[in-house]
Amino acid sequence: MTTEKGSISIHTENIFPIIKKFLYSDNEIFLRELVSNAVDAVQKIKRLGSLGQFNGEVGEPLVEVSLDAAAKTITISDNGLGMTAEEIKKYINQVAFSGASEFVEKFKDAKDANEIIGKFGLGFYSAFMVSDLVEIQTLSYQDGAEPAKWTCDGSTSFEISEGSRTTRGTSIILHVNAESEEFLSEGKLQEILDKYAKFLPVPIKFGTKTTQEEDGVDEEEKPKYKSVEVDNIVNTTNPIWTKAPADLSDADYLDFYKQLYPFGEDPLFWIHLNVDYPFNLTGVLYFPKVKDDFDMQRNKIKLYSRQVFITDEVKDIVPEFLMLLHGVIDSPDIPLNVSRSFLQADSNVKKINSYITKKVADKLAELFNKDRKAYEEKWSNIGLFVKYGMISEEKFYDKGKDFALLTNTKGENFTFEEYKEKVAPVQTDKNGTVVYLYTTDTEKQDGFIQSAEKKGYDVLVMNTPIDSHFVSSLEQKLEKTQLKRVDASVANQLIEKDEVLESVLSEEQSTSVKAIFEKAIAKPNFSVEVVGLSPDDSPVTVTMDEFMRRMKDMAKMGGGMSFYGNMPDSYKVAINGNHKLVSKILASADETEQSKFAKQAVDLALLSQGMLTGAELTAFVSRSVELI
Repeated sequence: MTTEKGSISIHTENIFPIIKKFLYSDNEIFLRELVSNAVDAVQKIKRLGSLGQFNGEVGEPLVEVSLDAAAKTITISDNGLGMTAEEIKKYINQVAFSGASEFVEKFKDAKDANEIIGKFGLGFYSAFMVSDLVEIQTLSYQDGAEPAKWTCDGSTSFEISEGSRTTRGTSIILHVNAESEEFLSEGKLQEILDKYAKFLPVPIKFGTKTTQEEDGVDEEEKPKYKSVEVDNIVNTTNPIWTKAPADLSDADYLDFYKQLYPFGEDPLFWIHLNVDYPFNLTGVLYFPKVKDDFDMQRNKIKLYSRQVFITDEVKDIVPEFLMLLHGVIDSPDIPLNVSRSFLQADSNVKKINSYITKKVADKLAELFNKDRKAYEEKWSNIGLFVKYGMISEEKFYDKGKDFALLTNTKGENFTFEEYKEKVAPVQTDKNGTVVYLYTTDTEKQDGFIQSAEKKGYDVLVMNTPIDSHFVSSLEQKLEKTQLKRVDASVANQLIEKDEVLESVLSEEQSTSVKAIFEKAIAKPNFSVEVVGLSPDDSPVTVTMDEFMRRMKDMAKMGGGMSFYGNMPDSYKVAINGNHKLVSKILASADETEQSKFAKQAVDLALLSQGMLTGAELTAFVSRSVELI
């Protein structure tokens, strides 16, 4: 073969600086690109053999990565298709040309031609991100082919000459540049291979490793072991998402989860995705035990394309609320830019997004209908996830309303329909609106809960981080239904009825009582009113307006409510005109004593809400001792 020199066919002299600096978001992906190209070449020769297009010995498929730190080289070798000098010129030198289209055309009648499409072209050029010089040694599978060598120093000049390879396949030798010497480390290369190549369909060898092998038995008939060096194969070539669900056991799914998340708790359950029309998609999604701090749970779904890891930033493919799930999605139909690193939103992505939402909803409905008791036991872990989905996805809400649960303070669970039937007879107000009462903290709001339950009301528990948004969403979705936090008002006023308990005080007495309490409180953000309650109810109740409190809760969670979050807190102070303490205050002629009892009653109400702190709490304790 004569040596040939030339220039790479490109549109601009500046292509290499662009490739090196801007085309790839992370320079470690050079190894992913070159290893996946090698895997493609190995799969192609195997396919050609099965199609009768290659009659030679295919052999055991293998891609090998090797490091020579002293020589500052990394080599990626395969026993795949190989290339002729002409093919190098066609596939390597013409940057914008992909050999895939010609290959598919040639074998378009093959049943699964998509499997054998290679990614020639730009992927290979990621090699120059870390190299001063790149060398290709290759020998084509074609009869009579001669070995060829290609070298390029990162300029647009190349040289093709006779190669030294004696077996079919290709070796890419990278002469690593000074800025990229971090990659001349076994640990670093192993880390990258673990990340990107863990589930590639062809064995990837990276050096050797020491393992223990049985070596007979000792005098006590116990097995003996010896250390042996074996090939370090970094990948599992047939991960579970490539298999049929019928061929897998629960243990298989749990073992795979442990592979992905070695330190994670076992998942609650999982969904096996498998669709080939109108797009190709496989994968397994796991429902983890979702913690309250659900922001920390995200980016746990890994995206693959033909078993090559792409990214764990899957927000374009997976609906926002499903980001809480863990697992793997693999699709050759997901469009990627030239670096395979960023997703582009197109119709396929939108279809995949909808499909995954539907599959998740169907799985939850199936679990609920099949074994409601088991589903209810999981609800504390999946409730946050389901509520998030119902808030953010209309289609998910439509399905979710049949399997979402509302839990009351007694630990009983109800579907939306069941709960409405339960409380409507007692908790419908004078305008025909059903009022759902809820607590965000059963401990702090216990007094209010007990007062509501004495009236025959039921109280729901809404204590997850997302419940402030979920409550507002339910009000919009459920017909003629309102939700109120149980401490939004005194029990008598939570649900407006036609019958009203009147205060025994005259108008003049009510005015006097109001003035005494306003003076004792002396705070502009506390508004006082005298109301008629049962003599057994508390003498004073302090509440925050339901609307304002809810807006503040939502502001804490984010969601465009920061305006309310910055507003000062305002409270309502309800004085029970029928309580004996009020009569006692009115009966006293001593203004100091009136103020003392009024202040004590208000502080007691604040204490029950956990709102009495600092100097005011100290003063309350001193006053209590004095009054004993």
